[in-house]
Amino acid sequence: MEFSNDKSLLLAEMEKIMKIIMLGAPGAGKGTQAKMIAEKYSIPHVSTGDIFRANIKNGTELGMEAKKYMDQGLPDELTVKILLDRVSQDDCRNGYVLDGFPRTIPQAEVLDEALSKLGEQIDYAINVDVPDENIVKRMSGRRACLKCGATYHIEHVPPKKE
Repeated sequence: MEFSNDKSLLLAEMEKIMKIIMLGAPGAGKGTQAKMIAEKYSIPHVSTGDIFRANIKNGTELGMEAKKYMDQGLPDELTVKILLDRVSQDDCRNGYVLDGFPRTIPQAEVLDEALSKLGEQIDYAINVDVPDENIVKRMSGRRACLKCGATYHIEHVPPKKE
C-alpha cells in the first residue's frame, strides 16, 4: 500500500486503474468520500455492509455462511472471501473504493495476502482524519431505517418519518 500527502500526485496517479481503501473512525465520512471518489473516477463504491446484506438477501452460499456469524462477528477470512467475490465482478475491472474493510491490521494483512495470491494489490489507502468532536456530532445525529438500511442525519439529511 502506498500513502501520499501530495494531492496533485495522487490525482495524476488516480487516472489509471485503482484500488482504494478508505480508512478512518466511524462517522469520519469515509462512505461520503468513497461515493464521491467512485463517482468521479467511474469505479464502484464497495461497502462491506452492503455486500453482506445483498448476499444474505439473495441467499447465496457465502451469504448463508455469513448469516451464521452476523451476531458474533464474521471471521476475517470469510469477510475477505465475500469481498473478493464482489471485486471480481466486471464492474470492478478498472478498480474500486473499499468502504468498511479492513478495520484492523489483522484484517488488512488477510486482505493483502488474498490479493497477493491473485497478483493484485491495493493502490491507495486514504485516511479520513476528523476531530473527535466532529465525529461525536455526526454520530449522535445519525439515524438508519431498519427496513431498507437507508441512513439519515437529523440536521443534514433528516428522515421524512421519525
